[in-house]
Amino acid sequence: MDDAQYPPLSPARTGLRGRCPRCGQGRMFSGFLSLVDQCGVCDLDYDFADSGDGPAVFIMMFVGFVVVGGALGVEVAYQPPYWLHAILWLPLAIVLPLALLRPAKGLLIAQQYTTRAAPGRLAD
Repeated sequence: MDDAQYPPLSPARTGLRGRCPRCGQGRMFSGFLSLVDQCGVCDLDYDFADSGDGPAVFIMMFVGFVVVGGALGVEVAYQPPYWLHAILWLPLAIVLPLALLRPAKGLLIAQQYTTRAAPGRLAD
């Protein structure tokens, strides 16, 4: 199908929802993080999509800032015992990355489609 018949969609809107960046209807993921081969609605081939480690790096930085900053703030303000820190921060350090990784990967793939990003090539 030709891209001209599809109006441009917001990468944030489609990527964060895990929808096709071209039509906005089809599913982008077949599993938790694995992509479908092509969109079931507009037949967009996802061979262009390679988010690499980008989403994981962004999520690790964000979650690390939140968890470590929160733990330091609570320690300085209240000085709770270590077991309370473990109860507070370990579940957050596990749940936050799992909740944010799929939307971040969808957003980066939608950005790749919108900007037509491709690997660099050496000139002959």
